[in-house]
Amino acid sequence: MKFNDIERHKQLFILALPMILSNITAPLLGLVDTAVIGHLEYSYYLGGSTVGAMIIVFITWLCGFLRMSTTGLSAQAFGQKNNELNCLILLRGIIVAFAIGIMVILFQHYYLELALSLAGGSEKVQFYAREYSAIRIWGLPAALANLVVLGWLLGNHKAKIVMWLIIATNLINLLLDLLFVIGFSWQVKGVALATLIAEYSGLIIGLSLIYANFKDRFIEVFSSTKNMFDAIVERVALISYFKLNRDILIRTLCLEICFVFMTFQGARLGDDVVAANAILMNFLLLISFGLDGIANAAEVMVGKAKGESNHKSMTVSVNIALFWTALFAVVYSLLFYLAGNYFILTISNIPAVVEYAQQYLFWIIALPLLACWCYLYDGVYVGLMQAHIMRNSMLIATFGCFFPVWWLLKDYGNHGLWAAFSIFMLARGVTLAWHYQRNKQNF
Repeated sequence: MKFNDIERHKQLFILALPMILSNITAPLLGLVDTAVIGHLEYSYYLGGSTVGAMIIVFITWLCGFLRMSTTGLSAQAFGQKNNELNCLILLRGIIVAFAIGIMVILFQHYYLELALSLAGGSEKVQFYAREYSAIRIWGLPAALANLVVLGWLLGNHKAKIVMWLIIATNLINLLLDLLFVIGFSWQVKGVALATLIAEYSGLIIGLSLIYANFKDRFIEVFSSTKNMFDAIVERVALISYFKLNRDILIRTLCLEICFVFMTFQGARLGDDVVAANAILMNFLLLISFGLDGIANAAEVMVGKAKGESNHKSMTVSVNIALFWTALFAVVYSLLFYLAGNYFILTISNIPAVVEYAQQYLFWIIALPLLACWCYLYDGVYVGLMQAHIMRNSMLIATFGCFFPVWWLLKDYGNHGLWAAFSIFMLARGVTLAWHYQRNKQNF
């Protein structure tokens, strides 16, 4: 099994291309949201919706362990051909997702007050951030359950279904955005309502697709398992599940702290700065979700190889994924070098916001080359279910790089913020790559 194995490259792209196409729709939709709000008269509309979105996204990204652990566990169960375990992984994840979402809703007053007080920003930014987040928070149960559904489908090699599910959800969001914001003039409230409805629509569509494609498997498992609920909440399985997710949670919390710090610190630098950063962060999401498509494929291939105890297959899969990750990173950098200014002008026509965004565009040009490695190795370690390594890498990058670098460069304002973030992303990739190269024979 060699690196130039054409079949292995095809296998990667059968999984990666649907994920790349579907992943890119999410940041493209974010860009549409940003463009719709960014063409309103004042920058505080965009600033408020950005801060409000970050308050909600903080929870969904923090619970990214639901998607990651579900993908890794279901991929290994798929490799072991263990249908009962595979079904239990899905059901257990959905129950946990709804429990977390309902808990946040119950305590939303305290969470929103704390988040808004930390966010800072002008009175108008605060007002629209509160309006946005107070609506979006009701969609959390569906948003978190969708993470489980997507992770489970991907782990079971159903990348095309994942693609169509994400595209359908985002199209619903897009159409409602245009209707509510442009048609009804609901401004920030319209964007929030569109996303809320799309999240529940996506969950209904996702569960329907699972039923249509895996009905026989679930019927077989339910008929052979005497007490399904006891199996789902079985003590040893739950302890193992939460132990795994604990490490992913810590890893994701560190990542979220950095993203939130970027948004909140930008808000303290002024309405125009936070609006410009909103545009650039959407560019970054466009890059990261594209690169995540290859990382998602690596998760599945590595997880399956791990389940089969096939070390050679695992090594070749990682090497091929590394090659395509580097190539995609170069393409992204060239794209933003050549067309970045045009993208900015397309999204906003507020002169001060456009000027600020153009000043910091070079960070977006550099980031694909600096950050691509952390996306890929995250995927590898999700497939291996070595969450503690991801946790340790993120702790080093966050508290050993991001915050110290920002502190040293804080007098440089927004440039210091982006420099700290760039070094943070590079450090994640370097630490994971170092660990993998030293230990790959032991996986």
